[in-house]
Amino acid sequence: MSAYTPASEVILRHSDEFTERRVLFAGDLQDSLPGELNTALSKAYSQQYHHWQALNRLMGERAHYGLTADAQTTADCDTLVYYWPKNKPEASYQLQNLLSLLPAGSDVFIVGENRSGVRSAEHMFSDFGSLSKIDSARRCGLYHGRLETQATFDADAWWNCYMLNGLTIKTLPGVFSRDGLDAGSALLLSTLQPHTKGKVLDVGCGAGVLSAVLASHSPKVRLWLCDASATAISASQATLAANNFDGEVFASNVFSEVTARFDLILSNPPFHEGTQTSLDAAQALIRGSVKHLNSGGELRIVANAFLPYAQILDEVFGQHQVLAQTGRFKVYSAIYGHTARR
Repeated sequence: MSAYTPASEVILRHSDEFTERRVLFAGDLQDSLPGELNTALSKAYSQQYHHWQALNRLMGERAHYGLTADAQTTADCDTLVYYWPKNKPEASYQLQNLLSLLPAGSDVFIVGENRSGVRSAEHMFSDFGSLSKIDSARRCGLYHGRLETQATFDADAWWNCYMLNGLTIKTLPGVFSRDGLDAGSALLLSTLQPHTKGKVLDVGCGAGVLSAVLASHSPKVRLWLCDASATAISASQATLAANNFDGEVFASNVFSEVTARFDLILSNPPFHEGTQTSLDAAQALIRGSVKHLNSGGELRIVANAFLPYAQILDEVFGQHQVLAQTGRFKVYSAIYGHTARR
């Protein structure tokens, strides 16, 4: 969280606008600007644990993390600066939550990259006030409006679910594969054998699909699930509960909150940070996994076929196998043994 994103650079063009304001920063907070911009008060709220970790080091208790904001999150703020994410339902979920808590008369600034769909902010905000574009730079748009009518927000109304092999999968806006199983995870699932035993960690668990399917045919596994996304954490907890499976679900930036060792680590790792391609999480997963595998333990991941993970796996583990592949995806397996580099 050092260099500013294009969206933050647009905010900086208007820095004088915020010196007397009490600002809540929210949305896709990928840099340190919320902790560094000159304001009367700055607070931050994020659903992403890794964004919160970085901001917490700068802002302490003024940085908030969780599934939803509450009255404490927005207390004393008169201005919202919202960073538009690439997922429109996620933006709608977060904005309605925040606009139900901020007082009428609050100023609202929405900023985001044009390719993320930030243009739809005007229509989305129309039920609560008027919003107009005030700047365009760095392929981003900056919009300003005033909250005239508080939103109503019913968190329970945002849940969705679908059935998969007799299992109930619970999802929320912003969770990966919210509306159905993605092709990559399906390929990974096809490689899992029934009657798996031991301790299994599902990293980047999303809606908990991998763990739920594994538990359905391997009841002796012991499950741990982690993700940086608060919506994913809640969705995985709900998926396990809906199917009467046990498992520990917790927030973690890859392995940041993981202390144990496992017999199997599973993942369909992300390769985007917002709209940008980023291999950071996947590389951290591969390089860090040897510290969290038992001897003979396995890392099994699925990835887009064009991503350069084979080289990293060989560098870290000394070897790897491709268990399945299509034109788009590969499932990699690497075993932790004496050749792995700790």
